[in-house]
Amino acid sequence: MDQWILGILGFVSAFLCLIGLLLVPVSANIEGDALNALKTNLADPNNVLQSWDPTLVNPCTWFHVTCNSENSVTRVDLGNANLSGQLVPQLGQLPNLQYLELYSNNISGRIPFELGNLTNLVSLDLYLNRLNGPIPDTLGKLQKLRFLRLNNNSLNGRIPMLLTTIMSLQVLDLSNNQLTGPVPVNGSFSLFTPISFANNQLDIPPAAPPPPISPTPPSSGVGNSATGAIAGGVAAGAALLFAAPAILLAWWRRRKPQDHFFDVPAEEDPEVHLGQLKRFSLRELQVATDNFSNKNILGRGGFGKVYKGRLADGSLVAVKRLKEERTQGGELQFQTEVEMISMAVHRNLLRLLGFCMTATERLLVYPYMANGSVASRLRERPESDPPLEWSIRKRIALGSARGLAYLHDHCDPKIIHRDVKAANILLDEEYEAVVGDFGLAKLMDYKDTHVTTAVRGTIGHIAPEYLSTGKSSEKTDVFGYGVMLLELITGQRAFDLARLANDDDVMLLDWVKGLLKDKKYETLVDADLQGNYEEEEVEQLIRVALLCTGSSPMERPKMSEVVRMLEGDGLAERWEEWQKEEMVRQDFPAHHPHTDWIIADSTYNLRPDELSGPR
Repeated sequence: MDQWILGILGFVSAFLCLIGLLLVPVSANIEGDALNALKTNLADPNNVLQSWDPTLVNPCTWFHVTCNSENSVTRVDLGNANLSGQLVPQLGQLPNLQYLELYSNNISGRIPFELGNLTNLVSLDLYLNRLNGPIPDTLGKLQKLRFLRLNNNSLNGRIPMLLTTIMSLQVLDLSNNQLTGPVPVNGSFSLFTPISFANNQLDIPPAAPPPPISPTPPSSGVGNSATGAIAGGVAAGAALLFAAPAILLAWWRRRKPQDHFFDVPAEEDPEVHLGQLKRFSLRELQVATDNFSNKNILGRGGFGKVYKGRLADGSLVAVKRLKEERTQGGELQFQTEVEMISMAVHRNLLRLLGFCMTATERLLVYPYMANGSVASRLRERPESDPPLEWSIRKRIALGSARGLAYLHDHCDPKIIHRDVKAANILLDEEYEAVVGDFGLAKLMDYKDTHVTTAVRGTIGHIAPEYLSTGKSSEKTDVFGYGVMLLELITGQRAFDLARLANDDDVMLLDWVKGLLKDKKYETLVDADLQGNYEEEEVEQLIRVALLCTGSSPMERPKMSEVVRMLEGDGLAERWEEWQKEEMVRQDFPAHHPHTDWIIADSTYNLRPDELSGPR
C-alpha cells in the first residue's frame, strides 16, 4: 500500500515538473512572439532586425532589445532605423517594458490602444514618423510615464483628458500634428507651455489677464485744493530729503563694484528661448543654498561654481552660479546653456529645471545627481563605498553614448559637447549615465561640417585635429567618448603625470596602446574590479574605444553607430575593416594656437565632496 502511494506521489511530482517545464518557455515566448509580430509587420531594408530569431527561448539575445535579470523585456531601441510599416497590438504584451523607442522611422497607421497595458512604461518616443488617427485614451493608464513624445506625425482628434492624470510626466511634445479641440490645462498639463502643442489646430488657452489696477480716489473738490498744494509741497520736500542718501548710495555703487546679492523683478531676455523652464527668484536660490555657502560647493567649472541646494518643497538641486563679473563669456555661457538644454531633452542628458536672471546674477538649476560623476566614483570614492561594478560600467558606456547620439542626430541644429570626459558623465540614483555640463558645447548648423573656434576642452580628451586646427565636429565628441571608455575600463585619468614615475605615457590613450602592444591585458583593467568582469566584454569595449580614438576623424564612427556596436550590432565588421596601423604616440608641437581654454582633468586636485553632484 505504501509503495502504491509513493508511486502515485512520484507520478504526480513528475507530472507537475513536466507542466512547469512546458509553462516556462511558453511564458518566456509570449514577449518574443509579440516582438516577432512587430518584426513581421515592419519593412526593414537595413536588416536591423536580422537577429530577431523567433525560435529562441526568449528575445533577450536579440539586438536592440534589453531584458532584466528575469529575462523579461525592459527596452526596445529601434530609433532612426529606417523602418516602415505599422505597429501591432501585441506590443501591449510586454508587461515590464520601460522604454519604447521607435522615433525617426517611417512607421504609419494608428497607435495601438493596447500600449495602455504597458503600466511600467517610462518613455514612449514615437516622434518623426507618419502615424495617424487619434491619441489613444488608454495612454492615460501609464502612470509611470515621464517622457511622451508624439510630435511630427499626422495624429488627429482631441488630446485625451486622461493624459493630465499622469503626474510623473516631465516631458510632453505633441507639436506638428493635426490635433484639434481644447488644450487641457489641469493636472500635469499645467506644467507645459504652448511649445508642447505648437503647429496643430488646437484651441490654445489665452494668457492670464494682468491683475486689475485699483482706481485712484477722485478729488474731493475745490475746497481741498489749498490743502492738496500744501501736502504736495511737504511730500516733495520729504522725497528730496530721502532721495539724497539714495543718490549718494548710487554714486558710491558706481565707484565700487557690488559684492552682495539683490533681487530685481525678472526681466524677459529676447535672446533666450526659455521653453518649459521654471524661472526662480534669486531669493529662492539663496535660501536653498544657505546663501551660497562654501560648504555646499559641489564643483568648480570654467565659468563658476556649483552648489547643492534644497528647494522649499524638499527636493535637492544643483545650482550653477556663473561668475559675478558680467563678462561676455559669462553671458554667452548662460544663453548657450539655456537655449540648448531647453531643447535637448533625453533621459541620458542632464535636464535643466530652471534658471534665474537678475541685473548681476545668472544661475542655472539642475537635478541633484546623488551618485556624483563617473570620475569621482572611479577615482575619488571613499573606501567605504564599493567600486563601480562591471555591469554598471557597461550601462554607463551605453547610456552616455545614447545621450551624445541624441545631441548629434536629434537636435536641430545639432549640438557638439566639446568636453566629453568621465567628470562630465553624471550618475543618478540608479546609476544611469547622464551627460552633463554643456558649458563648452557648440551649436552647429547641418550645412557646416565643422566649427572653427578657440580650443576648449580637457587635456587627454582633445582630438588631434581639434588641437592642431581649432576645428571641431561631432567626431571631436566621438574621440572624447573613446577616451572616456578607457577611463571606465582602466579607472585611470586621461592625463596623469604620475605615470611618469613608471616610465609610462602620461596620456591614457598612449598608455593603453602600449599595454595592448605588449599584451599586458591584466594590467589594463581597473584593479578595483578584482577580476569581476568578462574578458570578452572588456575586449569589445576596448575595440570600440580604439575605433572612436582613431587619428582621422573620417574613420571614426558616428555616435549612433557606437550605440549599435555597444548593443552588439556591427562591431565585428567594423573592427575587421579597421586598418591595423602601428600604434605610435602622436607628436604634437609644443605650442598650438587658440588653446586658451585647455584645462587639466578637473577632478585632479578636488576633494571628494566637490564631486558629489553636477559640475
